[in-house]
Amino acid sequence: MEAILQNVRQVGARGLGAPLVILMLLAMIVLPLPPFVLDLFFTFNIALSLVVLLVVVYALRPLDFSLFPSMLLVATLLRLALNVASTRVVLLEGHNGPGAAGKVIEAFGEFVIGGNYAVGLVVFLILVIINFVVVTKGAGRVSEVSARFTLDAMPGKQMAIDADLNSGLIDQDEARRRREEVTQEADFYGAMDGSSKFVRGDAIAGILILMINIIGGLAIGVGQHGLDIGTAMHNYVLLTIGDGLVAQIPSLLLSTAAAIIVTRVSSSSDMGSQAATQLLENPRSLAIAAGLIGTLGLIPGMPNLVFLLIGGALGGMAYTIRKRQAQPEAVDEQLPVLPEAEDAETRELSWDDVQPVDIIGLEVGYRLIPLVDRSQGGQLMNRIKGVRKKLSQELGFLIQPVHIRDNLDLAPSAYRISLNGVPVGEAEVYPERELAINPGKVFGELQGTPTTDPAFGLEAVWIDPGQRDHAQTLGYTVVDASTVVATHMSELLQKHAAELLGHEEVQQLLDNLAQSAPKLVEDLVPKLLPLSTVLRVLQNLLSEGVSIRDIRTIAETLAEHAPASQDAVTLTAAVRVALSRAIVQQVVGSAHEIPVIVLEPGLERLLQQALSSAGDDAAGIEPGLLEQIQVALADAARQQEMSGQEAILLVAAGLRPWMARFARQSVPGVHVFSYNEIPDNRQIKVVNTIGRQSTQG
Repeated sequence: MEAILQNVRQVGARGLGAPLVILMLLAMIVLPLPPFVLDLFFTFNIALSLVVLLVVVYALRPLDFSLFPSMLLVATLLRLALNVASTRVVLLEGHNGPGAAGKVIEAFGEFVIGGNYAVGLVVFLILVIINFVVVTKGAGRVSEVSARFTLDAMPGKQMAIDADLNSGLIDQDEARRRREEVTQEADFYGAMDGSSKFVRGDAIAGILILMINIIGGLAIGVGQHGLDIGTAMHNYVLLTIGDGLVAQIPSLLLSTAAAIIVTRVSSSSDMGSQAATQLLENPRSLAIAAGLIGTLGLIPGMPNLVFLLIGGALGGMAYTIRKRQAQPEAVDEQLPVLPEAEDAETRELSWDDVQPVDIIGLEVGYRLIPLVDRSQGGQLMNRIKGVRKKLSQELGFLIQPVHIRDNLDLAPSAYRISLNGVPVGEAEVYPERELAINPGKVFGELQGTPTTDPAFGLEAVWIDPGQRDHAQTLGYTVVDASTVVATHMSELLQKHAAELLGHEEVQQLLDNLAQSAPKLVEDLVPKLLPLSTVLRVLQNLLSEGVSIRDIRTIAETLAEHAPASQDAVTLTAAVRVALSRAIVQQVVGSAHEIPVIVLEPGLERLLQQALSSAGDDAAGIEPGLLEQIQVALADAARQQEMSGQEAILLVAAGLRPWMARFARQSVPGVHVFSYNEIPDNRQIKVVNTIGRQSTQG
């Protein structure tokens, strides 16, 4: 058996499986087959249908058997080819008796229907009606509706994947896998919508083949072989009914499999486990059913014994389930042995009583504890780990662990995020509901609790989980409570990345660089620069959203410019020039032309003179002028945002550090570049000029 399976795998691996199946089907249609070969193929057809049905029953979700639509087509063609081959044998050899077409057809004609072709005809028609009117029609309708709703929900699912990717919950490979799964799901239900037509056509073909075989068999038996009408009816009709039953039973099995797979809901358990859990978890239903059946069993004239037996069995099951649910679950825990408590007055204080503040802290209300408890299915810990991994890869240094604790002073559904013991963000989430976020363009409204997304400030609605598919169809991005918290934390950590970088992290970066460039690190720290200056430069870069992943280029630039200046601001400007390609690529992508906002030359000279006289401080600039610059810059940034472009302010190199701080505090989202930070392979396009009216005021 192992050798046969190995040969089958080798044939499939070489791409010969499909051509061999097609050749086999053509041979069955064209070449006359002996009765023994027909018996072999009929038995194989029944076995194939059973295998397919059982695979569908034990599949956890429809995509686990994505080959089913193609398998349904192949099985249908196999049955039709068998019908052609068996029809040839029945019409040629039917005058010799019911055993002329093989043992399988004879068994179904003699044993299954007792040799009575009238009974066989009725049984065959009933099977065809069940298959055609009930199973196939219902499965086809479900496939059609599932395909339509799956296609409508695709944009929302894609946006949810993008949201998880942007928040660091998943990486690029997982996002790619999920997108492929969404595409496969749409393809699967679309294929199932078409495949159901095969089964429906097969049922119609079964009726037509039955009528043709009976008419043709009677004509051949009476006209060519001289049989009387009774003998001809007995032989040919029994053979035709047996042939039809042999084909219809596998057809009914495959139709049932198609109906099951399109009505399945993805789950972590198979169909049998779901039925046992969901049907038998409520003893009240069983008890009521037992009472009704038992009452019917007490009515005179009813089959009392049967009804009472079934009613007693249902009652016993209800009693057993209720008794099992009433028993407390055994908990195998050992209480810890506590040491003797010391007298608080006699115990001396120590440095252990002085707890350092958490670099990154998360406090949750008591209703959010299940989100962080893995034993209760909480996913927030895994989501936060994903956020740390993503930010560490993007920013270039390891994000510290997040310390999570409950806080009874918070609202039950509230959480608070703190950095170095200082709160930087808080909001409320509802673990039993999901957040539908309006990304800017939706096609309807949702029933729920209006709110605002804490991470990006977008309009959102808290909805019941049952509205998820409907919300995605309308264009909303739907996420659960854990994702909301993790995304909020990701945005805050990225915004405050400079505060997370300390001396230990910088030393670790240099130690890692020393493994590949030991001489560079040896000459840089502490010969040319102290570690504190390197830290300050890296913090300046992070505060402006520049990644420090390219630590080698940063170290080489610092080593080159350190002999001329020890000032962190000057060194930061030099490093930005060295990283200009990466910085511009991060902001505008691969666009050759960069749209920029510039300052009017007179205003730029005025600001430079004021800063040079005030020592890089805005004290020498009139407050009214600063307000006018802020308003004009905000208007220009808003225009760029409406046109779908990033707001980039281009200024002189000496003015850029102060202007970057000013924009970061007053107009968030504006990127400030100096002229020498624009790479040679890029061109600039001035789209707005700030200051013409400001200099006149």
